[in-house]
Amino acid sequence: MNEGNTRKNIKPGLSVRIVLKQDQRNGKITKGIVKRILTNSSSHPHGIKVQLEDGQVGRVKEIHTTVVE
Repeated sequence: MNEGNTRKNIKPGLSVRIVLKQDQRNGKITKGIVKRILTNSSSHPHGIKVQLEDGQVGRVKEIHTTVVE
């Protein structure tokens, strides 16, 4: 299980790489900063769903250690 599958690892302002809904088949990664967490459960097998600051929505695949304040 990667760290993007657990809600407690993700916070607004965190730099992440996500897969958008339309990119699930090809696995294209999108980088961004978490605006809000959309998944309510504590974990999800395909990654926690988040909204980025630019409005895009996808599931977290990687978390970066940089937090933007």
